[in-house]
Amino acid sequence: MLSSGTRTVGNRCIVRRWIRIAALLLAIAVIHRSAQSAPEEQSPSVWTDPSTGLIWAGKDSGKDVSYKNAVKYCRDLRLAGYSDWRLANMSELQGIYDKAAIAPGLAGPGNGRPVTWHVKGKLFLTGNEWANNQSGRTSGFQYYFDFNEGKSNNQPSGFPYSSAFMRGLCVRGSGN
Repeated sequence: MLSSGTRTVGNRCIVRRWIRIAALLLAIAVIHRSAQSAPEEQSPSVWTDPSTGLIWAGKDSGKDVSYKNAVKYCRDLRLAGYSDWRLANMSELQGIYDKAAIAPGLAGPGNGRPVTWHVKGKLFLTGNEWANNQSGRTSGFQYYFDFNEGKSNNQPSGFPYSSAFMRGLCVRGSGN
């Protein structure tokens, strides 16, 4: 009789352990499932433009980059479950400019100083944004967009020219 009583107590301990393990596995499954929800819903790091359907990275490259490196930055970007990012073209950049919009960002050397940019979606910008020329040319004069002034301009890119204050802003979608 003693041995069967001990067996019952031992079986209860084993059952309790299995219940704890099952509860832990269930909690892990719930957390994992919630982490795999729709990319736009889970990540504040992207913004979908309701007028075009384009999905924008929530911030630019954040550091000085040449035109060539801006293209590479966007091509290599893995964000919000997507891997098909590209450097935005001029018409796309112009399409998210809004003189009335006030989005926080940074500007200047080092960590920069707080500034505001006139960009929809409250995208976090840190400089002027290179525009994809879509020609495949990666040196010479390249166009960029200034979200403070609302104007495009061009400047030389690549060695020996400076890339100070030049950034890459990535987008995914149709590619007008």
